[in-house]
Amino acid sequence: MTQRAPTHRPSILIIGAGFGGLGMAITLKSAGFNGFTILEKAGDVGGTWRDNTYPGAACDVQSHFYSYSFEPKHDWSRKFGLQEEILGYMRHCVRKYQLGSHLRFHSEIAEARFDETENQWTVTLTDGSQLSAGVLITATGQLNQPAWPKVDGMERFAGPLFHSARWDHSTDLRNKRVAVIGTGASAIQFVPELADQVRSLALFQRSAAWVLPKPDRPFRRWEQTLFQALPWWDRLYRYLIYWKNESRALAFTRFNRLLEVFARQARKEAHRHVTDPAKLQHIIPDYRIGCKRILISNDWYPAINRPNVSLVTETIDRIEPDGVVTQTGRYYPVDAIICGTGFRASEFLSPIQITGRGGRTLNEAWKDGASAFKGIAVNGFPNLFMLYGPNTNLAHNSIVFMLESQFRYVLDALQALKKYPGSAMDVRQDRQDRFAAWVQDGLQDSVWASGCTSWYLDANGRNTINWPGFTFSYRFATRRVDTADYHFLYPGKPA
Repeated sequence: MTQRAPTHRPSILIIGAGFGGLGMAITLKSAGFNGFTILEKAGDVGGTWRDNTYPGAACDVQSHFYSYSFEPKHDWSRKFGLQEEILGYMRHCVRKYQLGSHLRFHSEIAEARFDETENQWTVTLTDGSQLSAGVLITATGQLNQPAWPKVDGMERFAGPLFHSARWDHSTDLRNKRVAVIGTGASAIQFVPELADQVRSLALFQRSAAWVLPKPDRPFRRWEQTLFQALPWWDRLYRYLIYWKNESRALAFTRFNRLLEVFARQARKEAHRHVTDPAKLQHIIPDYRIGCKRILISNDWYPAINRPNVSLVTETIDRIEPDGVVTQTGRYYPVDAIICGTGFRASEFLSPIQITGRGGRTLNEAWKDGASAFKGIAVNGFPNLFMLYGPNTNLAHNSIVFMLESQFRYVLDALQALKKYPGSAMDVRQDRQDRFAAWVQDGLQDSVWASGCTSWYLDANGRNTINWPGFTFSYRFATRRVDTADYHFLYPGKPA
């Protein structure tokens, strides 16, 4: 995708060109806001769907609902979209909505600082250049910083060693001895793709995952034609997906015992496909289903059952130049190591340094855990709006739905700012605290509080990731901006 420089100084800066940043840009442009620039650290749009190119990469939300409501795609190839097709959809949106002139690639942010004398955000890029704007919108996502395992000797390994989110396509793994560290959402997709190509695969598992069958298949040509010919049917199909997914919220947030139905299904699938008793003993989790992310796959258990796949549940002690050694001293010779260890999801906006009023950084504001009013605004950081911020992740439905709710809320905030030229909106601390308390109270009875350790929890054990209710309740909560929730600040005047 070619890059064109912005034609004028922006009044709005958007950080990130994934689903959040692109959708926000389209919403702004449709409402007549054209003075914006999207800063993207890479050379293309797509966010996590640009970065995660490992074999088998696909979405676990149905295609028709993992897309913008205002830009339906009628010819999805499968019920659950593949990485390449989702990325193609995002590039299509850039072309259709003419976002090219607003995109600035290879623009990684080092720091953003709020100037109280001007009510402006000054953004410094890693190359030292600076831009300023009245409004800063972050759309960096939660799954953009790979989490590397802390294992002694990784730097000594002589062969290829890479993270699944930064897949090394130059490495030929055919007939190689491969170690995979981690059994999360990425590993269950790429391990089956590798299992029938490699000589041996040592799969190092810290804890088992609950894995359900994936109701996936290719769409037939007549189905795609019907979606195209009858837009109302495409819309109805999307609604049916929404309500089917939404019905699961109660099980996650209130009536956890309902999830036992899915646990029985997962156990049945494991016993059906895994005949090795030793492996079977270790692939059924010992924690309540839903406490960690529930995964979906049709080929995970068959891959685990392959004779060339070893399931290793011993803790890794160290990595040697040509192998992996567990704490019991067992040695696994390998030619390549792949880390499928997920992301630093709770480190929002990392590694960008965000400095607000009075020189206070976002890290200081969040020293006890990330928190934001409606997942969007933080006291002390005026005119900073976050997309996919704290406690807006889902375990049961599409994050794109949540993002569209945030697009509308941010747009309403910008409309409010237009009424007060030169002002900056700073959410009131009491409103933010009240909202945070409500969120944490709602999470107390959720399955995520049932005792396991997961990426939903930060270093303090606080769930800063998930939304504790229905997505329609979030949409209602963000349907408009109540200006009473904010202080309107003017340069040179006290708050």
